[in-house]
Amino acid sequence: MRVALYPGTFDPVTLGHTDIIRRAAMLVDKLVIGVAINGDKGPMFSLEERVAMVETECVQLGKETGTQIVVHPFENLLIDCAHDVGAQLIVRGLRAVADFEYEFQMVGMNRALDDSVETVFLMADAKRQAIASKLVKEIVRLGGDVSKFVPEPVNRALIARVASKT
Repeated sequence: MRVALYPGTFDPVTLGHTDIIRRAAMLVDKLVIGVAINGDKGPMFSLEERVAMVETECVQLGKETGTQIVVHPFENLLIDCAHDVGAQLIVRGLRAVADFEYEFQMVGMNRALDDSVETVFLMADAKRQAIASKLVKEIVRLGGDVSKFVPEPVNRALIARVASKT
């Protein structure tokens, strides 16, 4: 069974993420979405909220692709998370050259820790390359419309979260 791990903070999950999830799911038998517990990033949504958002989006994606997709929160090293879930592959999405430079370093470190886990890169769809969770949060904080960047349930959650802070 080919198992892949697609890690991220998913704060919030965007249409760019769901594009990568859909395409990665078509390459493996099981796709684990690793939702990172990363307090250093100061997430807008709690771990539980982020996991729930990703799970909601993955139900339909799993049906569409016929692939088992599970969501797994993690706080340990990425390579250790890959071991925990039995993944032979780590999936990473790339939007631009700047992403590649960071990811290139990460692959080197992960391979030094365990060279049996391979990393594969999927380029973001051209329509989704500009989408970044950080920018989505900034746009919504400033009153902008992010409905074309995130799934509708996530859009509602963003609007509600910003409204609760004012």
